[in-house]
Amino acid sequence: MKTLFIIPLIALSLGACATNRQTTGAAAGVVTGAVIAGPVGAVVGGVAGAAVTAPGVNLGSGVCYVRDRRGNVLVNRYGVARTRRC
Repeated sequence: MKTLFIIPLIALSLGACATNRQTTGAAAGVVTGAVIAGPVGAVVGGVAGAAVTAPGVNLGSGVCYVRDRRGNVLVNRYGVARTRRC
């Protein structure tokens, strides 16, 4: 009986880690997957949408931001973010 109360709390705590961009991507993936392949496609589309829109994912642009040890994006003296090839 306690498991029925613990599982939703775990799911809510993991869902709180998602960004707005990732939530939107997952929702778009669910809708697209449901239209194409039904319920199974909705699950697969939601997972794929969340994974593709996750923060820090490079989608093949070939350029990444230069970051310091704390994760801050470095800028040059003109205020433009420094980039490098990935």
